[in-house]
Amino acid sequence: MNKFLLVVIAILLPPLAVGLKDGIGTSFWINILLTLVGFYVLGLLHALYVILSSG
Repeated sequence: MNKFLLVVIAILLPPLAVGLKDGIGTSFWINILLTLVGFYVLGLLHALYVILSSG
């Protein structure tokens, strides 16, 4: 999937972007937890990291 589109989705719904990039796995559940505990900002940062770090 296009990285630009994933970044836009990450801004709106970080767990969805991680799920689309890596599937329902460890990164997805970590992102859900970070989004809930970190009040969205930590989830967004994690989603951007997952999207932009992987080739």
